[in-house]
Amino acid sequence: MTDTVKTANDADPLVEQDRSSALMTVIFLCFAGMSVALMQTLVIPIQSELPQFLGTSAANASWVVTITLLGAAVAMPIAGRLGDLFGKQRVLVGSSVLMLAGSLVCALSDTLVPVIAGRGLQGLAMGFIPVGISLMREVVPPAMATTAVAAMSATLGVGGAIGLPLSAWIVQTGDWHTLFWVATGLAVLVGLGSWFLVPHVHDGHPGTFDFGGALGLTVGLVTTLVGITKGNTWGWGSPRTVGAIVVGVLVLLAWGWYELRRTEPLCDLRVTSRRPVLLTNIAALAIGFGMMAQAIVFPQLLQLPEATGYGLGQSVLAAGLWMAPSGLMMLALAPFASWLMRTFGAKYALALGAAVLGGGYLLSFFLMSAPWQILIATLICGAGVGIGYAAMPTLIMNAVPMNEAGSAVGINALMRSVGTTVASAVMATVLTGQTSALGIPTEGAFKACFLVATFAAFLGGAVALTIPRSEQA
Repeated sequence: MTDTVKTANDADPLVEQDRSSALMTVIFLCFAGMSVALMQTLVIPIQSELPQFLGTSAANASWVVTITLLGAAVAMPIAGRLGDLFGKQRVLVGSSVLMLAGSLVCALSDTLVPVIAGRGLQGLAMGFIPVGISLMREVVPPAMATTAVAAMSATLGVGGAIGLPLSAWIVQTGDWHTLFWVATGLAVLVGLGSWFLVPHVHDGHPGTFDFGGALGLTVGLVTTLVGITKGNTWGWGSPRTVGAIVVGVLVLLAWGWYELRRTEPLCDLRVTSRRPVLLTNIAALAIGFGMMAQAIVFPQLLQLPEATGYGLGQSVLAAGLWMAPSGLMMLALAPFASWLMRTFGAKYALALGAAVLGGGYLLSFFLMSAPWQILIATLICGAGVGIGYAAMPTLIMNAVPMNEAGSAVGINALMRSVGTTVASAVMATVLTGQTSALGIPTEGAFKACFLVATFAAFLGGAVALTIPRSEQA
């Protein structure tokens, strides 16, 4: 166990560590972040086979994917607040326990309900990432902080990208349960590392946890996101879809009214409404949309039969391998993103990342006739996401008090998650809205997706340029 060196309430909240120890902490937190983020795409390669594996319908099996997105959305702001109150290292350990429990439940199950429950627990473990990001500045020297935060933030995209080929390879070489046994092993490593490698800093702050706020946020988010994610299946005009979205939005509005009247809210909306924080979160929504678009559209294009005239005829594993370098690109650009922030400022780094992401999608409109062309486009998109994701936590943490950093970063991560969820629904609607006689998306549908993603990314960049300089040090 690492000794406690200094409390977060001291004049200088940074823990004095030698460089090698700090580097080990950063490496571990990035590995753990990738492991947790991998849970989001873990079952994507077997999604079409889940009804057969679990003995259920395709509509019911889709909840195996949806529940993880919902769990992650709920967990991020709540985990951030718990970290502010009780200490971030404790919340990291707790998140690893959730990941372990969920992975074990899925590994030992063959029916729908327990697998959905396990996947929900895996989604809740996503709270690890925003808490780990906010902890970085407390446990590494100042000279390493910006790069460390950038690398940890990029793991939200890296884990998802690497998860596609890894999961496809595991499924092709063994039973589908092996996916969850691998996840179980990763959870054990994450838990042990969180206990023994992460410094035990006394960074908790006095206060009470807002259970009412947590319940309201959970109900509002889940109801709204269920309506969005199921809109394409239920029909966007169906009473279930409209009802879920309307009820969810009304609950969130009531939750906001309730939070503004709390002395110790789950999320301090007054802090969140500050222009630097609010505009960063709006940009996060747009860039999160852009990140998820490539994870949905490019694999489908790669796997369509060549007989269509525009499909590239790749296997699930091959498609994942073509996509994987984009995830590595996100992580590789962390030092460059750090240099950009130090030299020009975080808001310009965020704007550049959005512009690069949009440029990648615009290029995709013209480069979609060979797998290597898709690789180039995804590398450019990955570079944009990596730079943009790296800048957001810095903008947030520079604009909020130290005792609210975890909660604020959690809200920012939530906005990215909402962006990815909306992208999933929009891309599915576009692709299913323009189909050929064989029932597969047309070439025009893919190009429409690229244009929508381009617009979202450029919009995020334009918003980033309006972010004012923060007065909060």
